[in-house]
Amino acid sequence: MKKVILVILILCTFSVQAKWVKPSEKYINEYKKHEDAGCPIEENSIQHFVYFARDSKGIINHPLLKSDNFSGAQIMYPWAELEPVEGEYDFSQIESDLTYLQGHNKKLFIQLQDATFTKTFKGVPSYLLTDRFAGGVAKQFSDNGELEGWVAKRWNKNVRNKFSQLIIALGEQFDGRVEGINLQESAIGVSAKTSPDFTNKTYVEALKNNMTALKHGFKNSVTIQYANFMPGEWLPWEDEGYLKSIYEHGESIGVGLGAPDLMPRRKGQLNHALTMMHENKYSVPLSIAVQDGNYIGKTNSMDVNNQRKNLVPSLTSFATKFLKVNYMFWVNQEPYFEQDVMTCFE
Repeated sequence: MKKVILVILILCTFSVQAKWVKPSEKYINEYKKHEDAGCPIEENSIQHFVYFARDSKGIINHPLLKSDNFSGAQIMYPWAELEPVEGEYDFSQIESDLTYLQGHNKKLFIQLQDATFTKTFKGVPSYLLTDRFAGGVAKQFSDNGELEGWVAKRWNKNVRNKFSQLIIALGEQFDGRVEGINLQESAIGVSAKTSPDFTNKTYVEALKNNMTALKHGFKNSVTIQYANFMPGEWLPWEDEGYLKSIYEHGESIGVGLGAPDLMPRRKGQLNHALTMMHENKYSVPLSIAVQDGNYIGKTNSMDVNNQRKNLVPSLTSFATKFLKVNYMFWVNQEPYFEQDVMTCFE
């Protein structure tokens, strides 16, 4: 009898082990369910926008203007250009872009820039770069320790107050006139080691304060915080609740959530923003951005040989069925946008 029980226990153990999946790989094969999607794109309820980064001129005579499948353009506006002098705002470029798009029955989605991924452009007003604001910006470093850009000191109260004032001023002029506004991604290459005034917890609270200001400024237009990664945690193994709390805060105050870089095959993206969107129910809008390199499953890359599978159908299927997003932002990266996106949407 004891031998029979032992055999049963061994069999049960093997059965459990066979079914067990690493928490970090629970969605690793999800992309395969969407590989059979094809062109033309199936009809869905997502609003599709074309992302031009800071290239406002790119919207002129762009194919999206004649396509019923695209709602409009998402354009990034740097804080430095919107507030050239402390307390004095210049929104003329936004007005110009909005007028042009409306003339073609298209909408504008603002992305507010306070972080950069270039060594030469800090993106914030020059008055911030003083002792009154503890220097105003912090250097962003890559994982291998190289300087890769700058970010406003979101965790500094004085910097944050000025950013909130900018958001309120934008809301006074554009709330209800633009489709929406989003804040840049939560991921930054900053730590207490590189910026001594930084802490993980104060950064979490800073993002929440920015989101609250966004909601106060824009009560009618859509508001979105890009929340992809948070300093001080790496999901699912090192979970401090930081990213989760950002998503919970957005849901509680009515600010939408999203992320850059739709990469269904990369565990980092899967275990952070994509899991947050998939595993929870939201009343606020969700969004996902297909940015530089994502058309070939990478970031900031190009396929120089132009040999690739068109990922647009599978990316759209993933966003529709797995993430259930309301907005998709397709970067205007050539040759992919014209050859892959337009051919699938027309």
